[in-house]
Amino acid sequence: MNYRKKIEDFLKRGLIKKQNMNFNQIEKLILRAYKDLDVARINLKIDEEVAYNYAYLSMLRCGRALLFLKGFRPVDGQQHKTVIEIVCLILGDEFKGLIEKFDRMRRKRHQFTYDPFLPVSKEEAEGALKTAENFVKIVSEFVKKENSQQKFKF
Repeated sequence: MNYRKKIEDFLKRGLIKKQNMNFNQIEKLILRAYKDLDVARINLKIDEEVAYNYAYLSMLRCGRALLFLKGFRPVDGQQHKTVIEIVCLILGDEFKGLIEKFDRMRRKRHQFTYDPFLPVSKEEAEGALKTAENFVKIVSEFVKKENSQQKFKF
């Protein structure tokens, strides 16, 4: 199934809806993602779960920015999963490994959010931060490349 058919399937299933692209909204999400990375770095020494969570949030915000860039918004009860699935469609197989890490981070974050007996190790938090930094950089470059006439502040 190609990109267009998969997007149509997401629309029919009510997982996403169309929306007008808004560069200001996209820019704000990516700028916030960079701030989330800073928060993750600072908290790495204090609280691994907070660092992990903010690393994940930076990726989620960039993922949402990609959806907005393509004129879509997630709308269902599984928005995080939907964002990851569509980001995989947008970025393609070249970034499949990175997207798989993003999805593992989503599941891990869900576990420790709802089960306090599943801690996050310092190594996991450090790995999450590295993954997030890479993802945010890739998405930022993708957005700039797709819209080379637009001047972004990130």
